[in-house]
Amino acid sequence: MSSEQRRTKYDIYANIIEIIAMKGLCSLTRISYGANMPVDRTKKILNFLVSHGFVREVIVNDSKKYRATKWGLEYLETFKRMRKFFAALEEK
Repeated sequence: MSSEQRRTKYDIYANIIEIIAMKGLCSLTRISYGANMPVDRTKKILNFLVSHGFVREVIVNDSKKYRATKWGLEYLETFKRMRKFFAALEEK
């Protein structure tokens, strides 16, 4: 994706799930930094992803952490494949 294009909500969902999947278990702050987004916006998106089953909240030592679910990993894989198809369709 070029630096001129804005990320779609689907790009952001995939980015957040990918960050969580790479780390295994992530805090809100770590996800926010990784996705280059403010914490309050990241929290709203995480709540959406949790409510739709893409990410799961886990309590570790009295703090909330996030883990990607199987459904979330399937979304990520499918999103990456679709992005390749769209790139192949773009005119050069």
